[in-house]
Amino acid sequence: FWLGGDFIKNDENINSQPFMHWRDRFLFCMEAVNRASAASGEVKGHYLNITAATMEEVYERAEFARDLGSVIVSYVIDLVIGYTAIQSISKWARRNYPDMILHYHRAGHG
Repeated sequence: FWLGGDFIKNDENINSQPFMHWRDRFLFCMEAVNRASAASGEVKGHYLNITAATMEEVYERAEFARDLGSVIVSYVIDLVIGYTAIQSISKWARRNYPDMILHYHRAGHG
């Protein structure tokens, strides 16, 4: 399935439930990304959801994703209150990881 596609993503509502901790999910997903990239010879990506309760946790998740080799992360803006938080992650990502794609997703809009 994935060898023909380029990107897949975590659902916007997947954050870090007790049955699916974010760190374990990132490791599992990036293992699949690396296998698909190796098999296809193409760049693959997984929109790892870095949304969290605090900006410190968001930064931690983004850094972990980058350390694993992720080229893209997803940030669910409806779950984070405030324009300041959106600007904070944008500026932080641009300053620290200019080659990583930061995807914003809105959740709950029917």
